[in-house]
Amino acid sequence: MPRNERELRQAIIAQCRWMNASGLNQGTAGNISVRHDGRMLITPSAVAYDAMEPEMIAAMPIAGDGGSWTGPLPPSTEWRFHLDIMRSRPDVGGIVHTHSTYATVLAIARKPIPAVHYMIAAFGGPEIRCAGYARFGTRELSDLALAALDGRNGCLLANHGMIAAGGDLDHAMWLAVELETLARQYYLSLAIGTPHILSDAEIAEAAQSFANYGVRAHGEANKPIGAG
Repeated sequence: MPRNERELRQAIIAQCRWMNASGLNQGTAGNISVRHDGRMLITPSAVAYDAMEPEMIAAMPIAGDGGSWTGPLPPSTEWRFHLDIMRSRPDVGGIVHTHSTYATVLAIARKPIPAVHYMIAAFGGPEIRCAGYARFGTRELSDLALAALDGRNGCLLANHGMIAAGGDLDHAMWLAVELETLARQYYLSLAIGTPHILSDAEIAEAAQSFANYGVRAHGEANKPIGAG
């Protein structure tokens, strides 16, 4: 994982471009933030990723009254939930928000994702919750997202999209990909019948297996080594 601020800014832009190229996001709908030296680096509002430069990334103090920023452009309109997650979750170093197709379809239907696959254990429990609806950028949405993320590393946002929160940027992006994969698997399993849901005990066993294998400190997406 890059260490200095410029490398982090470049990594944010690279991940933004990758998530659009991969189909995980569309246009400028998504946003990414990273914790660095007491500040949150976050994508600017309404800037095409292909045109984004490191200097355009906004910086916001994690402590303080909230809402202040430095940089040539204002931060993403979703800065509030990014900042509130960083403040309430010291374990979180990177956040990815996307409007990925299957996660958003389930969010529109207000369907949480149950334990249809053992990989849901990577999110901290047997279900990925769906937060209630509030307009983008509002404190209400941030409060709803924080509640849905309690004890979890990802959630859906009703009629909106999804959030994945990881220890660093690579981990957060890996979780975002996994969340969209679980959403797609759940959607398709519903299409062909009634999916079988794993028990809480089976998910707890999977989570323990992840812990036994350990987590990569750096490198390939910081994912649990035993997870595929």
